[in-house]
This record gives sequence, structure tokens and C-alpha cells, in this order.
Amino acid sequence: MPPKVAILHMVRLYDAGELWGARCCHREDSSPTRRSFIVVALLAGLVLPGPPACAGQGTAGRTLSNPFYAFDTGTGRDRLSLDEQAAMLKELGYAGIGFTGTEHISEMLKALDGRGLKMFTVYVGACVDAGKPPYDPGLKQAVDQLKGRDTLFSLFITGGRPSSTDRDDRAVAIIREIGNLAEKSGLRVALYPHDRMYVARVQDAVRIARKVDRRNVGVGFNLCHFLKTDDEKNLEVRLRECKPWLLAVSVNGADSGQTQKMRWNRLIQTLDRGTFDVSRLLNALRELGYTGPIGLQGYGIPGDPRENLRRSMDAWHRLTSRNRPRTGADTADIAPRGAAVLGEEE
Repeated sequence: MPPKVAILHMVRLYDAGELWGARCCHREDSSPTRRSFIVVALLAGLVLPGPPACAGQGTAGRTLSNPFYAFDTGTGRDRLSLDEQAAMLKELGYAGIGFTGTEHISEMLKALDGRGLKMFTVYVGACVDAGKPPYDPGLKQAVDQLKGRDTLFSLFITGGRPSSTDRDDRAVAIIREIGNLAEKSGLRVALYPHDRMYVARVQDAVRIARKVDRRNVGVGFNLCHFLKTDDEKNLEVRLRECKPWLLAVSVNGADSGQTQKMRWNRLIQTLDRGTFDVSRLLNALRELGYTGPIGLQGYGIPGDPRENLRRSMDAWHRLTSRNRPRTGADTADIAPRGAAVLGEEE
């Protein structure tokens, strides 16, 4: 096609809203000035920038800037002191830690505070079985210790049958009590979906959070447990379902395929390993406008904690530096239609 004909063809595509395949952008930006610029740019052989963001696109296509922290499941908690763990996280560039249990919170806070790091989450449990303690007995003290720190309680729910509804009433009552305790210290609670527990799936967490109906109670999305309990094709659907309550997200490397049948060594890997496209999750979070923290799950990963954390941080930098709305098929590197060169496990 002769150059002049090609240019006219592209202008017609623009007028039809087809140049970038984004009709909503065309409607909002079809001024003669913009149209003239396109013609001049094409004549000059310039590479045009992408379309402006449309209403409703949120943060899609922007570089991800969410705080990235590490769960203590991968910080060598069984071999390193609290101070050593904090020092390692600081050195490697993590924003803080996801802590397990209610013991030694004050000591961990001291180690974190001295390095400008944050305790993003505290992983605690509740139980819907009658005759058992409803929640961790150290929770009330933890609430006092964390007052004003914007730390989330990542709450897993045991007892009953996984993903059933027969003990929802008890679960709601317990979670409301925990939510009320947390609210007094300015804290929030994120229900933690965990395979084989009462709240096992994202759908369970959303169901319970809706019933609890407290402004400081939401849900977390955990990639490894999602893959264990659901079909990976449902990723975007589940994220949209939990969007109104989404307070926390955890990621890790994982394999793709029949994930519900896989063992944990395939569902929890360092972020640079596995065949599952983690950028798909990150892009979905961009599109939802999620700006909360993202934690790195490291449960059961063999090897040296420092090396594992380093590898995952390197992978995180690569993943989050991709300034594009989609990555799985490298869509940003493909010319637009109609143009040739327009550029107990935890």
C-alpha cells in the first residue's frame, strides 16, 4: 500500500474509533487538533503514543507501585532472629513483613521500626466449632500493641466443613467481635481464604464479609489458595467479586494447568519460577484500581531464605516495571489493528 494511501487509511480508522481499538477514547478525543496531529505525525514518520486513559480504566497500564512485603513464611523464621529477619528485608528492599501469631509482636515491631519497615499483616485464627476458643487468646493484647499502625489482621477460619454455610451465623458473630476490637485501635480485618478451612475460597470470604457488614472487615486474595481451590481461568472474575472488600493480596510463583490437583511445591515457588503468568494477576489488580499492599508468600520453599527473597524481589522489579495494560501475550509489542508500526500451609 502506497504511503499516502496508508496514512489516509489510518486516519479513517481513527475517525471510526478503530485505530487503537478503543472507541471510548475516540469519543472523548476526536477533536480536529488531535486528528491533525495524527496526520502530521504519520507524515513525519513518528511513532504515536498510546491512547489516553478512558473513564473506567482506572490504573490500567500504569507501573504498579503497591507496597511489596514478605510473609515470615519465607524469611527464615525458624532459623533467624527477628532482628536478622528485619535487617534482611531492609537490605533486599522489602517494605516490611507479614507476621504470624500474636506472640513477640512488640519485639518484631522494634526490629521493624528501627529500619523504617512496617508490619503489614498479622496472621491469626478463629474457630467456628462450638466448645473451642472463638479466636486467638492473644488477639486483644495484639490489638493494643498495634494501635494506630494500620496493620491488617489476616484472619483464617477453622472448624466446620470447608466452604459450607452451616456455621455462618457463628462465624459472623465471632468476626464482628474481632472487628469491633480492631476498630478501637484503628485496625482492620481481612478474611484469609485458606484451602481446607471453613473459609476456603474467595467466594466464601466474600459471602462472610457481606454478612458481617462492618466497614473495617474485608477479604484477602491469596494466589496459591485461589489456584488450589478454583480454576485459574476464573482469576479476573473472583477479583471483581471481591473488589468492594479487597484489603490485601498475596503472590508467589506457581505452575499453570490443573492447579487444584497440584501439590504445594508447585503452587508456592519463588516469584521468578513457575509457568503461571503472575503479570496477569498484577494487571487485573491495576484494572481494579487496587492500591493496597501485596505480600510475598514463601511457605515451604526450600533453600536459603535470603537467596529466595532476592530472586523474588528481582522478579518483582521486572514485573512491576512493565508499563502496559496486558502482558500475557505481550500485547504492547504487537502493532495495533490496522497499523503496521504504531507502537499447614499458609
